[in-house]
Amino acid sequence: MKVLLSGGGTGGHINPGIAIAQYIRAQEPDAEILFVGARQGMEGELIPKAGFEIRFIEVAGFRRKLSVDTFVTIKKMFRGYGQSKKILREFRPDIVIGTGGYVCGPVLYAAHRMGIKTLVHEQNVIPGVTVKILSKKVDGTLTSFPETSQYIKRNVILTGNPISPEILTFDPRKARQNLGFDRRPLLLAYGGSLGAERVNDTVCGMLEKTAAAGRYQMIFGTGKREYDTVMKRLGDLPKRCPHIRILPYIYNMGECMAAADLVIARAGAMTVSELGAIGKPAILIPSPNVAHNHQEFNARAMEQKGAAVMITEDRLSVEELQRRVEEFFSRDGLMEQMGENSRISGIRNATEVIYQTVCRLVKPSVGK
Repeated sequence: MKVLLSGGGTGGHINPGIAIAQYIRAQEPDAEILFVGARQGMEGELIPKAGFEIRFIEVAGFRRKLSVDTFVTIKKMFRGYGQSKKILREFRPDIVIGTGGYVCGPVLYAAHRMGIKTLVHEQNVIPGVTVKILSKKVDGTLTSFPETSQYIKRNVILTGNPISPEILTFDPRKARQNLGFDRRPLLLAYGGSLGAERVNDTVCGMLEKTAAAGRYQMIFGTGKREYDTVMKRLGDLPKRCPHIRILPYIYNMGECMAAADLVIARAGAMTVSELGAIGKPAILIPSPNVAHNHQEFNARAMEQKGAAVMITEDRLSVEELQRRVEEFFSRDGLMEQMGENSRISGIRNATEVIYQTVCRLVKPSVGK
């Protein structure tokens, strides 16, 4: 089987594609897998690191206001469409799977026009513009939440979010030992693959006030864009407090999540899905700068299930974050109960369901 995947920009669109590819490769070691992305996205680094080949097309996302950039974007879209057709003719995939981000638009549309089987996966409850458009053309839209069927009516298949297989394999105690942390509470804090300034500022403020006491340990993923700013602000704190580890990007997220007692993060769809898959309690800080405010919807759903607490940005402060963390430390059994609630809410077999869907579409035509 030959599979082409496309999706990019941020880790939230790239990692689902990697998870799908890893599962397909595990089931069919001889499968040929190719990714298509944009050079300006993170896919150029993350996909080769995961062991997969990637090719690039020229593409850009639309801005909300009409400007000169809009015409540049349209020109790049047409160019990307032509480049997509060339890659498809050369690779000749049995199926093309999009995982969101504007880069997958011309790839899936070209595949559809060429008669190739197509699927698109939506990670959030409310679908993005690219997925909404593609859902009218593709052979199936894979969704992560039942509520998405309110917005997409055609060929909807509920699968859940594809989780990297390795994230389910780590033993928490061994992960903590491998990472070199002791038995004190371990916090994992991150704002997404690119970073989040408000989250970073607030975590830095908490570290400045409380890290020296050594009551807790922390893995702090700043995002690559914010790393230098964070390190400059904290000065010699990481040297004085070796139990606080600051990283630009967390490549071993599965191991770090397994080791952590509590997660502080944005409420992107993949983060929420990973927390549920391994049963981790969380303090979720939804980004207000996303379409349809979907992160707050994700966070609120987890909060209502007793799997997380939510702090919206208008209420976010060093004092509020510190108060919430202290609440987890001081209330016996709170982290354990929230972790169990998180585990109950999680879907663990999304990649298996997606693979079965791929097989139903492709197997009759493979070898013809």
